Amino acid sequence: MQENSSIKLFALNSNPELAQKIADEMGAKLCDASVKHFSDGEIQINIDESVRGDDVFIIQSIADPVNENFMELMVMMDALRRSSAGSINAVIPYYGYARADRKARSREPITAKMIANFIQLAGANRVVTLDLHAGQLQGFFNIPVDHLLAIYTQANYFKEIGVCKDVVVVAPDHNGVKAARNMAELLKAPIAIVDKRDTDRLDPENTHVIGDVKGHKCIVVDDMVDTAAKMADAALALKAAGATEIYACATHAVLSGNAVEELKSAQFTQVVVTDTIAIPAEKQFEQLKVLSVAPIFAKAISLIYNNQSVDSLFNQKDNI
Repeated sequence: MQENSSIKLFALNSNPELAQKIADEMGAKLCDASVKHFSDGEIQINIDESVRGDDVFIIQSIADPVNENFMELMVMMDALRRSSAGSINAVIPYYGYARADRKARSREPITAKMIANFIQLAGANRVVTLDLHAGQLQGFFNIPVDHLLAIYTQANYFKEIGVCKDVVVVAPDHNGVKAARNMAELLKAPIAIVDKRDTDRLDPENTHVIGDVKGHKCIVVDDMVDTAAKMADAALALKAAGATEIYACATHAVLSGNAVEELKSAQFTQVVVTDTIAIPAEKQFEQLKVLSVAPIFAKAISLIYNNQSVDSLFNQKDNI
């Protein structure tokens, strides 16, 4: 960061509530900028105060509407670069397109890499994000990436409500084993895996639970809840295996399609998510619990601005 620079926080349209919480945590204010959309969808941004030489942090999730929010971020960074900002830091609580991180079949794009290229071309000097779908996405950038974690906030919550004894942490498929193991380590709990042998919806003959869940509470852990089909199927498999209470835990509440109905029908005791994505009122329901990640981002932004290490954010096991 540049000597004698000041910090400037800007919020775009994807999640202004989270941006305000981050600013409040820091004891700062959100700077003035107007984001307008013309009738044909084009975006116009006006920055209403000087940013010359300042360290700027733009808070914007690449969430639904994904392309619109992504373009807002691009246009804003271009405006800041042309306004001689000292540094441009893209704070992206939810990194859209992260699932397109490899070429799985012929003639398929690696869109997550393309998004990384665009962010750098627009002028970002650093990216701050949370719980990427695949941690390897950090390697798509040639600029610093601070990959923050929600797991400590989530584990602390389960400890606070008493769901840390006689509990099993469950991976909804084999791809989620690492995340389940990390949560289980913090809660000092065993793990289990829902082993589904096909890509269709739950089939009792082809679905098995690896691990002992009978008579135990279960926490199903994933990085995001999109259509919620995987979470709902995991809950049904765990109930059939004798689990008593079942909690869903995910960082990013995408909640597309019939996700809310899926989660309700699965009869989770609670669905625990974070506020990386703004959840509209029509997608909220009684069992939904939203944890704020504002303190994580506020701490990270403060450390980055003061040119200090963010290592303390990744070593909080003693605080669980």
